[in-house]
Amino acid sequence: MLSVPTLWTVFVINFLAVGLIWAYVAHSYPNLEAARFWTASCFAAAAGAVLAMLRLVAAGSLLPLLAGGVVMIFAACLAAMGVKRFYGKPVSWRATFLITGLSCAGLIFFIAFHDSLSMRVLVFSIGQSLPLVLTLKLLLSPHQGHVNPGARLAGVVAALMIAIYAVRAAGNLFGVDFAFTDANLAHAVLTLALIFLSMAFNFGFVLMAMDRLRNEVADLALLDDLTGVGNRRHLVQRLSEECARSARSGEPFALLVIDLDGFKAVNDTHGHAAGDACLQHFTLMAQTRLRAGDMLARTGGDEFCIVLPSSTLREGAMIARRVLQVCHSDAEACVGSEIPIAVSIGVAQWTRETGTFPDRLIAAADHALYAAKKEGKNRYAVYDAAAPLAPEAEEMPAVADGLRRLA
Repeated sequence: MLSVPTLWTVFVINFLAVGLIWAYVAHSYPNLEAARFWTASCFAAAAGAVLAMLRLVAAGSLLPLLAGGVVMIFAACLAAMGVKRFYGKPVSWRATFLITGLSCAGLIFFIAFHDSLSMRVLVFSIGQSLPLVLTLKLLLSPHQGHVNPGARLAGVVAALMIAIYAVRAAGNLFGVDFAFTDANLAHAVLTLALIFLSMAFNFGFVLMAMDRLRNEVADLALLDDLTGVGNRRHLVQRLSEECARSARSGEPFALLVIDLDGFKAVNDTHGHAAGDACLQHFTLMAQTRLRAGDMLARTGGDEFCIVLPSSTLREGAMIARRVLQVCHSDAEACVGSEIPIAVSIGVAQWTRETGTFPDRLIAAADHALYAAKKEGKNRYAVYDAAAPLAPEAEEMPAVADGLRRLA
């Protein structure tokens, strides 16, 4: 026979250990708000188990069971709140206190006014299961087209825990003694199963957090440190995706290659801090002229690219005009030591000849940018697919629709 006090001691030690781990995670990663709820849930579960264990030394009193049961139901609610915060959902303390309060009221009623073990077990089982039920959809549903493996594990474990509570409640209703504080085999097996499942449940949360942090690190690897927009790696990744998509559907998309005019002189005259400020300011201005789904990336130095999904050359030229206009308006408003920003832009469109090779599209947009620079800068040019990609300076061809100057 498994020792009941030993099992409950293991239960407490398990939750204390996991709680300390989550406390460290919450301290190390303050943006992972869910970790704070999971920390509180573990410590609350350990406290509830300790209170319930007092039943073993306070024979005849059901008060320890009442207190322990209520605290453990509260712990389950905290775990559910952590899942919601993990997925960016709002949490409701009102719902938590309602579930905990109603469970407490039910337990008190079936202790003080109508003594019924089976009904107390039913109330406790419902109170423990309800928060788990409310999180099952979040845990098992795909998010952004991706099912988190840790969430799937936590969801499966939650379902098993709900099943155990259901079996326990049904067993007591039909006369099978599943009391958690009696030294019998049924109680020992259920307690051992819940210890195992609680560890697996929290391990699922750990995997969820690891997956989230890994994705955040991957996202940081695709961002430019100075401006916060995509970097060259992100641009190539996005262009490869768009090229593959267009190769399948035949739908074009456009690319803008942008170069800040006279940027070296800004660094030489005003210093690199001023140059960095110009890059950041241009980033903010350009983003105000982009549409939902457009991507701005800094590819190095003073060079930027804009990917325009599902866009024609004409639509690309329209976005180029918008970017030029906002820079022109900002330059006219400059006073004193403020540095005006001027840009040259090359516009190209994906074609069947581009295929799945983004470097061909980049070369075409670079060619148009070269044309805009040769024509005096502070303007845009669109790529003429009939012209060679590397013309000699004295043989610069006209670009499609000509060169647009800023009016």
